[in-house]
Amino acid sequence: MAKKQEIDARHYDVILAPHITEKSTLLSEQNAVVFKVAESATKPQIKQAVEALFDVKVTGVNTLVAKGKTKRWKGRPYQRSNVKKAIVTLAEGQSIDVTEGVRG
Repeated sequence: MAKKQEIDARHYDVILAPHITEKSTLLSEQNAVVFKVAESATKPQIKQAVEALFDVKVTGVNTLVAKGKTKRWKGRPYQRSNVKKAIVTLAEGQSIDVTEGVRG
């Protein structure tokens, strides 16, 4: 197991939610998990938060920003919010069950 890290309240501000899609489920076969993260979150902050909250060893973090689409509602255009995602690669033998939530 990874060494125990102190859980800080800021870790909950960095990791917002798991991003569960068909593509992210396929990534779990390569030992990776996808999270929605704060727009201002950096890769080291994301790594530290995942290691502290889920008690795993992270080997890599890749981030991307999905730009919000322009949509129309009742004829009026509006802009969806941008979403920052982090693809977190875990060490061999480690896993995160996103359906059970974070540990207390």
